[in-house]
Amino acid sequence: MSYRGDVLMGGSVITGAAILLFVVGAVVYVVILFNELVRLRNDNDRAWANIDVLLKQRHDEIPNLVETVKGYMQHEQETLLAVTRARAASMNAASIGQKAQADLTMTVALRGLFAVAENYPQLKANENFLQLQNRISELEERIADRREFFNDDVNTYNTRIAQIPEVFVASFMELKPRSMFQVSDEDRKLVEVKFQGAAGA
Repeated sequence: MSYRGDVLMGGSVITGAAILLFVVGAVVYVVILFNELVRLRNDNDRAWANIDVLLKQRHDEIPNLVETVKGYMQHEQETLLAVTRARAASMNAASIGQKAQADLTMTVALRGLFAVAENYPQLKANENFLQLQNRISELEERIADRREFFNDDVNTYNTRIAQIPEVFVASFMELKPRSMFQVSDEDRKLVEVKFQGAAGA
């Protein structure tokens, strides 16, 4: 009788320990998932902040650029207006999607301006213009690089929060899918056609 009781008690202890171990393991696993999702979210925020800083730096250079070329390109008011409008749209953009569209408009407008500048030898010889052109071109390249990093981070984040079991932890954390910093091919064509029409007016 005593032996049987010891066996039952030993079995209960083993079962209890197994349950406790399972619960602790589950809690540790959830904590790991939670921390991983927090890290991914923070990586997204940091990657976006890097892009936003570069966009602001480019915004700050545009008035200097327009002021520099204005005296040389008096017959290119539409081109200058396109750059000014693109800057305003970029500064007023709120969401990532709006900023992506505004970034594309700005890039197209700047390319148009630099293309037109080729027709003005005196402007091309202006040291201030050349410095601004190089600075803006460098910013464009850095924005493109950062955009790739950001989109990779967002893709990883969106995939993780949609997978099981992360989806349950993400739901508890109220994490939502995020937008990538990109525009569709259709939007790209519309912006280019629109700008070319304005430049040719």
